[in-house]
Amino acid sequence: MSGAREPVIEVRGLVNQFGSQVVHDGLDLDVYRGEVLGVVGGSGTGKSVLLRTIVGLIRPKAGSIRVFGRDVLKASDAERREIEKRWGVLFQDGALFSSLTVLQNVEAPMREQLSLPHSMMKALGELKISMVGLPPLACGKFPSELSGGMRKRAGLARALALDPEIVFLDEPTAGLDPIGAAAFDELIGQLQKSLGLTVFMVTHDLDSLQAICDRVAVLAEKRVLVTGTMDEMLKVDHPWVHEYFHGPRARAVTA
Repeated sequence: MSGAREPVIEVRGLVNQFGSQVVHDGLDLDVYRGEVLGVVGGSGTGKSVLLRTIVGLIRPKAGSIRVFGRDVLKASDAERREIEKRWGVLFQDGALFSSLTVLQNVEAPMREQLSLPHSMMKALGELKISMVGLPPLACGKFPSELSGGMRKRAGLARALALDPEIVFLDEPTAGLDPIGAAAFDELIGQLQKSLGLTVFMVTHDLDSLQAICDRVAVLAEKRVLVTGTMDEMLKVDHPWVHEYFHGPRARAVTA
């Protein structure tokens, strides 16, 4: 992680409300360049809502979001497109286009954002698919022909299609067996180091937090309650935080 601690995402005073339900109320969060930030919280605390708000899929009721120093809520359509080229998103279970092959899925952001010859897009797509550990045969397969773990890797390849600086991951190891989850954690860690990525990862997986996260942000009481390293989390005297990081599953991870 960069010693300068340059924030690439700055969220201030965020309010998300759906009908009468207030999910976030005055939420603040900084994400620093080159770090892996794990976002955790109980069910209904709005972890995925926060991710979707930052990437522009949900419009907040109030607050500001700056990415790369630019206010994404006030940016023009052209400015937003330029910012969006600099991040990639892996949604739960990959969220691949079912009617496209893996290679076509990975090429999709390139077709939308870049003016490249098809041969170059194909070569770049094959490279991204190789980078996430999928065999060449996977290129021509449809999502329905892949295992859950392979779909997540294909989704990650698509998230990397435009050589992003930030990658958003929504529950990347959910539904994977422990061996598959550990392999995916290792892959994310390797890619983060080799590509210099900033990783914003929504997760409930204590193993992932321990294996690859530089810092953890805990969502509770409609805001980011606390941020810090795993060691710092163990010292937080809040009932939910204490139970999460000291419960039976946590003891199994840190044993």
